This record gives sequence, C-alpha cells and structure tokens, in this order.
Amino acid sequence: MSLEKEKESAGEILDMKVLRQLYTYVKPYQKQFYFLVFLTLALAILAPTRPYLIQIAIDEHVAIGDSAGLIRIIYILVGLMIIQALAQWAHTYYSGWIGQVIIKDIRVRLYKHLLKLRLQFFDNTPIGRLVTRNVSDIETLADVFSEGLAAIIGDLLQIVTILGVMFYIDWKLTLVSLCTLPLLIISTYVFKEKIKVTFNDVRNAVANLNSFLQEHITGMTIVQLFNREKREYEKFKEINREHRAAHIRSVLYYSVYFPVAEIIQAIGIGLVVWYGAVGVLGMDLQIGVLISFIMYLQLFFRPIRMIADRFNTLQMGVVSSSRIFKLLSSSEHIANEGSFSPEKVQGNVRLDQVWFAYKEEDYVLKNISFEVKKGQTIALVGATGAGKSSIINLISRFYEINKGAITIDGTNIQDFELSALRKHIGVVLQDVFLFSSSIHQNITLGNPNITKEQVLAAAELVGASKFIEKLPGGLDYNVMERGATLSVGQRQLISFVRAMVYNPEILILDEATSSVDSETEELIQESIEKMMQGRTSIVIAHRLSTIQKADQILVLNKGEIVETGTHQSLLEKGGYYTQLHQMQLKMTAI
Repeated sequence: MSLEKEKESAGEILDMKVLRQLYTYVKPYQKQFYFLVFLTLALAILAPTRPYLIQIAIDEHVAIGDSAGLIRIIYILVGLMIIQALAQWAHTYYSGWIGQVIIKDIRVRLYKHLLKLRLQFFDNTPIGRLVTRNVSDIETLADVFSEGLAAIIGDLLQIVTILGVMFYIDWKLTLVSLCTLPLLIISTYVFKEKIKVTFNDVRNAVANLNSFLQEHITGMTIVQLFNREKREYEKFKEINREHRAAHIRSVLYYSVYFPVAEIIQAIGIGLVVWYGAVGVLGMDLQIGVLISFIMYLQLFFRPIRMIADRFNTLQMGVVSSSRIFKLLSSSEHIANEGSFSPEKVQGNVRLDQVWFAYKEEDYVLKNISFEVKKGQTIALVGATGAGKSSIINLISRFYEINKGAITIDGTNIQDFELSALRKHIGVVLQDVFLFSSSIHQNITLGNPNITKEQVLAAAELVGASKFIEKLPGGLDYNVMERGATLSVGQRQLISFVRAMVYNPEILILDEATSSVDSETEELIQESIEKMMQGRTSIVIAHRLSTIQKADQILVLNKGEIVETGTHQSLLEKGGYYTQLHQMQLKMTAI
C-alpha cells in the first residue's frame, strides 16, 4: 500500500496549446462567450467614467453654484451605476455559466474516455489520482473562465483605459501618481512566482491525499487485520502535514503581499495629494481633478493587486487542463475495434499460438493453443500465477495479446465490435463486485431490456431465489457498498444470476466456487451444470473435484500448457495434474 508522491511542474501561464484545446469546448457556446467578451470591454470602458463625471460635477457645477447642472450629472451618474451594476451581474453570471457548462462537457467526455480504457491502464494508475482528475482538476477549470482569463483581460483593459484617461486629464499628475508603480510590479511578480509554486504543491498534495484515502479505506480490512492502524495513521499524518504546509505557505504569501500592496497604494495616493494640493493652492490645478485622480488611483491599483492572483488561478487551470488533456489523449484504450456485431454466435473458441505479457516481453502466456467447440466444457488448472486468469481476460479483450490470434466461430475477436463480443460472453469472477444498490440493479446493471421475470428465472436456475426471497424487499434489497450486507456465498450467487440473465453463448467461470463453502458448493454445482448445458464453457478450477466432468482439462505451469486430457486420463499419466490432485486429497483429509 505504498504511495508514490506525484511531482508535476507548474508549467507555463499561457500555454497556448492547452488554451486552444480549451477553446474547442467553448465553440458550442460561442454566442454566450462573445457576449461575455462584450461585457468585459463594456466594464473596462465604464470603470473610469464615474471619477471623470465627479470631476466635472465639482469643477464645472459645484464651483460655480450650478445646481441644475449638478442634478443632471447626478442623474447620469446614477444611470451609469445601474448600467455598470447590471453589466457586472451579467458578466459574473455568464462567466460562471460558461465555466460550469464546459466542465460538465469535459467531465462527461473524460468519464466516457475512462470507460474505454484497457484494464492495464487501471492496473498502473492509482484510482485516487483518477478521481482527482475527474473532480478536483475539472472544478479548477471553472475558475479559468470565472476568475481567470476573462477577469485578467478585463483588468488589463481597465488599467489601459484608466491610464489613457489620466494622461488625457493631466500627464504630470499621472507621472507623479505612477512613481510607486515599479514597486507594485516587482512585489506582484515576486508574489506571483511564490504562489505559483505553492498552488502546484497544494494540487499535488490533494492528489496524494485522494490516492491514500481511496486505497486505505478500500483496504481497511487488511489494515485492521494486520494491526497496521498506527503505521498507516502516521503515514496519513505526514501526507496531511505536507498538504497543510503547502496551504499555510500560500496563506503567508497572501498575508504579506496584500498589506504591502496597500502601503504602496497609500504612498501613491499620498504623493498625488501632496503634489495636487500644491497645484490647487497655486491655482494650477482644479480641486475636481485632484479628487478624480485619487479615485483613479484606487481603481488603477485594485486590478494590479488582483491580477497576480488571477494569473495564478489561470495557471492552475492550465495545469489542471494539461493533466486532463493528457489523460484524454492516453492511448491506453482498446485499439483496432471491429464492426462485426452478430446477434448470435455458435461459441467455438480457438486460441492459436497466443503469447501475452503485462509488461514488455515478460511473458505470462507462452505459445498457448487450444480449441473448445460449442457445448463443450474445458477446464484450466495450475498453480497460482500459471496464467489461467490471463487467458480469460484475453478472450474478453480486457488485455491485448502480443502474438497469435483468438477467434470465435473462426472470426478474430479484434474484428468484433467490443460490446458485441462481451455480450456473448458471461463471466463469473472469484472476486465479486457489487454496487451500492438493489439486488435487481446489480443483476441487470440498469439494462431496461431485462425483465423482472428473467431475473427471477435466472435466480431460480442457479439456486439464488431462496435467499433473495428471505431478504427484506427481495430483489429491491439494498446490498450496500461492495455487497457488505451479504455473505461471500450470497454475493457469488448473485454474480451467477448476473451472468445468466444475459443468456450468453460462452460461459467463463473463474474459480467461481472457491469462495463458497462445501455445503453451498454442493447446492449450486447442479445449477452450474444446468448453466453449462448447450453453452461453451471455460472453467478455471481451484477445486479439482468440480471439473471431473469437463470434456478437456488443460494443465498450465509458468504460462505454458504442460498436460491436456480428461480427468481420468490425466490421473493415469501420473504427471503434474496427478501431483495437484494428490495435494488436494491430503489437504481435504487434514
């Protein structure tokens, strides 16, 4: 249960490739997006109008006692404030709306992509990290639109507009008011660089926390069984400590930067008041201009203070986008999916010189060849790690073979449409997974084409109907997460019903009775034989007593077929199968 800490660089603030990819998701909402751009421009233009109108009101109306003109200016001011408030409301709403609809689209696409990935991808990727990608990272993308790109563009336009108006009114006073600007730019740049690193540390810490919690909550039985609570608690404290430290560093930078920015702004205003007061007293400057410049400075410094924070919001959105698009571009999906989609298959399965490795050329299956015809039963036996489960995973195309071919009725399984291939194969695994839902939902998996009568008939066939009828609500009984309210044997029986209700032509049993006690095994063995009638059956056997009636038994050792034959003929050979049989007899006797 070790956790490898993920290290990811913060990346560039304006990664144009990522931004172009993001824009592809904006295209369906272009009207709303361009309306948002219009609102951004409108707000940038409206920002400096209020100080300018106040300047006019003081210098051209208050100074000469023109009350009528002052009232007109007040009406204009009130009207502009209402327009600005409505524009700000619309800007906030549409920036948030666009962000939410886009992350909805990306999340749906990402989940659809995950559904198509090979199992090998999930073998190598922590589930907690995938949850982070699908939830936390995608949520960060919303900020790109609400607090990131649009807000930055608006701030920059507002700064340019205000500077233009200030230079137009009085260029000397403007230069005085900008004396402290270099200090603010330097402090803003330092803050941006520091907070960029801490934000990235926070994102990595969140991913590590998610991975650790998902893994250890799922494996809580093992943690408690082996008294590892204290050890895992210490590990969690360390990961949480790193998460806390990253957050505190970001809080520290914020707590330093904003007071420094306020001091710089205060110094700038002080210089304007000093210089402007001298001008007013010397009759070189009107009082309205001085008051408007104080307001302009407040409007000017606010977006500069915010722009560093917005750049980091944008950057974290770009980093999250890069991670998500990297996952979306993953090639770990089933390749070469065919279009062959037959309604029925005969069920003749053939493996021809199949080689397979999970990693590079470390082969777990070597030159495997066998054929099982319609209605026949073939059994795979061998020690743990011999390659039995790998064979059934390949038949269902959960993994891709390295060499050789697998055919059904003479057609290569790569030529099948993937859903059609798996529709004709019913698999019962040793490790049964049940969702937190009703028994009916766990059997049908939400397929509306499967009727309740079909479910009941399948349950009766495999001997599961008796225990289901005794449960509160019957088929509507909620089994809770992973079937926690059911026994191991009951969960196994439900997996039998789930396989049979789809009426597959090919049936695969992966040590399906190994988790069932001897009494339950005897009860369902007859049902299993009924399930196999008329179907091609491939059975991975843990207990050799369950496969004595198989048409053919393949004995595997280290990825190779070492013996083939019936139960009796293999015993007569006195080889590897005989050794396995004798070992099980001794264990049974004990």
